[in-house]
Amino acid sequence: MAILVTGSAGHLGEALMRTLRAAGREARGIDIKASPFTDAAGSIADRKFLGAVFGGVTAVIHTATLHKPHVATHRRQDFVDTNVTGTLALLEAARDAGAKAFVFTSTTSAFGAALTPAPGAPAAWITEDVAPVPKNIYGATKTAAETLCEFFAHRHGLPALVLRTSRFFPEPDDDPEQRARYAADNAQANELLFRRADIEDIVSAHLLAAERAPALGFGRYIVSATTPFSQADLVELRRDAAAVVSRLYPDFAALYAGRGWSMFGSIDRVYVNEAARRDLGWRPRYDFARVLDRLRSGRDFRSEVARQVGAKGYHDGAFADGPYPT
Repeated sequence: MAILVTGSAGHLGEALMRTLRAAGREARGIDIKASPFTDAAGSIADRKFLGAVFGGVTAVIHTATLHKPHVATHRRQDFVDTNVTGTLALLEAARDAGAKAFVFTSTTSAFGAALTPAPGAPAAWITEDVAPVPKNIYGATKTAAETLCEFFAHRHGLPALVLRTSRFFPEPDDDPEQRARYAADNAQANELLFRRADIEDIVSAHLLAAERAPALGFGRYIVSATTPFSQADLVELRRDAAAVVSRLYPDFAALYAGRGWSMFGSIDRVYVNEAARRDLGWRPRYDFARVLDRLRSGRDFRSEVARQVGAKGYHDGAFADGPYPT
């Protein structure tokens, strides 16, 4: 099965290409930027370019996108051109090529305002049943692209699965208060409780989705590390997250103190990956329990793939006030 990977110069695209090549699988990487993992450089909105790269392709994993970090540096039309028009062009090319699977990398940012409960309310329990309320052009165009995938699955019989991925990038948070209070590895370890996944697990979810798409037809799935929390924890998580974590992991405070780390005071949402584990047979390996295990042994809690891909940034230049402008 020849797999076409879009966005092969990006975090996830490179991780997919590394994994597929290491397994000896036939993979073709495309991106607007040249890279060691890009076999052909061009725009996903360029139908002539797509016609030249789709020969023999039986599955598409579409990771190419303009991201949230581009909201302040790119026009809204740029988001439409890449995230919507580009996805439409790929869907049409996949349909015409007789592809058996189309996997679209979406984002939990698509939930938008639904992720932020009112002051004093419990943390939000986020499953696929939560209706998206996009709050920026990034979320709006990703949800539009999801709908295109659904349309092609139902109207044209192209098996298409949408994976709403949580955070997996290694760059520091854009919130200056969080950067000032928590080291990046501390914050990202905390986030594995409720809103982050390791890129190795994100890769495995995408590869499983490509295999399962013909049987499933269409579906949307949250892809995030398995949370240890239950709905019974939501009130206390908003009020005192550390108390909940201490109850579940009695030695966490001592392990954190040894690194000079601390837990967030409040957690406002919890992503639930139950549907992805059930339907895709996905078994994510990287979670908060693994973080603590690695702290006990003094090892990095990230996967080897995460360390190999590293931080890429989202812009050609650097910014004085943060990883990207907001």
